[in-house]
Amino acid sequence: MAIVDTGEVRLHVQRMGPEDGRPPVATAVLVHGLLTDSLASYYFTVAPRFAVAGVDVVMYDLRGHGRSERPPAGYTLDHNIDDLEALLDRLGVTGPVHLVGNSYGGTIAFGYAARHPQRTASLTLIESEPATAAWAAKLGGILDRVVTELAHNEPDAIRWITANRGHNTARLAKGAARLARDTTLGRDIPASRVLTEDEIRAVRCPVLGVYGGDSDLVELAPLKEALLADFRSVVLPGHEHSVLVEAAGTVGGHVLQLIRSAGAGALR
Repeated sequence: MAIVDTGEVRLHVQRMGPEDGRPPVATAVLVHGLLTDSLASYYFTVAPRFAVAGVDVVMYDLRGHGRSERPPAGYTLDHNIDDLEALLDRLGVTGPVHLVGNSYGGTIAFGYAARHPQRTASLTLIESEPATAAWAAKLGGILDRVVTELAHNEPDAIRWITANRGHNTARLAKGAARLARDTTLGRDIPASRVLTEDEIRAVRCPVLGVYGGDSDLVELAPLKEALLADFRSVVLPGHEHSVLVEAAGTVGGHVLQLIRSAGAGALR
């Protein structure tokens, strides 16, 4: 475990790489989702496979999440993109990276790719989308429910979650309630600056979209295909938003295929 001080916030970082002494053939940066998520969703799924394949894997907890610092304010999308930028600078990662983002993490990764096209080798969006006005409105509704139904009614909500979803989900929900109650996250994210259509079109690196077949986000694939120069999608039937955890082997295989086709031909 390592804590990296970006100058604005202290972030918990984990790194995996080849164990046979060979230099890595590529660097992949894995960005997790919002509220109940952390770098653990990668650490226990696709990250070990990437490392065995010869990839230098960088994972970190977003500000306010996991073991990273939880400032009371500063949770807009641009704050999170700034964190990613500063983290890579602190780690000395200068070459183009392969960005993998799950849910909100994909929105962060896309924003980074739009800001730094020369530092992005490829982009994988797992159940995710770029920041648009529609995205901001949808996140605003979700976060409003989290604040009103969970954070401000925590005892009853946690009892229901424990009875119907189990103790582990209840533990994650408690953390989400604290984050929503104690910070400005619920207000900051819906108020984030969104991308223009031209900014979305300017992302020219290879982009992979991975969706659960039963997720509403799968409907966005044709729009991304129309806007992005190099986009392909993979739909996994029988899965919803948790496709990364539920189908880690398949998801990881598709990401490695993208990394290989984007120029890291020495993947093992």
